[in-house]
Amino acid sequence: MGVTLAPEAAARLVAAVDRMLVQPQNLTAIEDPGDALARHVADGLAGTAVPEIAVARRLVDVGSGGGFPGLALAAALPALEVTLVESERRKAEWLVSVSEIFPNVRVVHARSEDVARRSRAGWDVATARALAPAPAALELCAPLVGDPGAVVLWAGRDDDETDRRADAAAAELGLAPGRRRAVAPFPGAEQRLAVHRRIAPTPARFPRRPGRATKRPLA
Repeated sequence: MGVTLAPEAAARLVAAVDRMLVQPQNLTAIEDPGDALARHVADGLAGTAVPEIAVARRLVDVGSGGGFPGLALAAALPALEVTLVESERRKAEWLVSVSEIFPNVRVVHARSEDVARRSRAGWDVATARALAPAPAALELCAPLVGDPGAVVLWAGRDDDETDRRADAAAAELGLAPGRRRAVAPFPGAEQRLAVHRRIAPTPARFPRRPGRATKRPLA
């Protein structure tokens, strides 16, 4: 992908993957280290091709789980301040542990809805991978980004209906329709990055109460 990593940054990512594979918190279903590097590290590094991420100063990764793409972006972009938001206690504890080797990463153990109420529009970019279907993921991320700002979703293969629903939700949240870019971080990947820029304020009624975004999606 043309991404250059400093040796110490690459070492941090390899160490993070090694530690992930021996954790009991079900952080990944992948057992092979090479596959894990491809499907977590390389997949996360694909985000460096997004201009909104490349120039951001503060990024929040929502529902970070095992830490990706947030850790990969933190390693590749050392000037970027990365916040990992995770609501599950054991996963948050893992993130706190592994983030100690990443000087530009901090962890928040909370639901994104609660984070948005405390720090609304506090970041330049929000990212999410495998968090929820696109309409719900956009609702959880949109209140976190300011103006200018963007939400970047790691998405799957082309799907016109999924894209239509995502764009409909984005319109309610003050975001532009997605600018979708195919990426190939590893052989056989069917991956796209959907970039939704901030074009208007997110209405004050968002975020709705916890769980509402997934149970009653906007589209």
